[in-house]
Amino acid sequence: MKNKLLATLFGAALVLGACGGGDDNAAPKDDAANDNGAATTDVDAEAVVQQSCASCHGGNLEGGAGPALDKIGGTLSEEEIHDVIVNGKGAMPPGIIQGEEADAVAAWLAEKK
Repeated sequence: MKNKLLATLFGAALVLGACGGGDDNAAPKDDAANDNGAATTDVDAEAVVQQSCASCHGGNLEGGAGPALDKIGGTLSEEEIHDVIVNGKGAMPPGIIQGEEADAVAAWLAEKK
């Protein structure tokens, strides 16, 4: 029983500590580069995933402390993925990625089928 409790506490600490991240190193956005006036984003979703998600979901999204995401687009829609990113689910805390980065990552993951 004591081992199970320790394993649970260690797992929770690992998930909460390793899945943290932010945009401290994010490049500034340059909206002046839009030549057609359409709303576009300069977010590199793959780079955001490597910075903020790979510690739990694996470098190739194969899974680890968190579930595999390499084929998540075949299971969840872009909107459902975005909801999990923003609101969290299970052991995943909410708000690890926010704003345009969350939008870009959800779209990028939705293509993984």
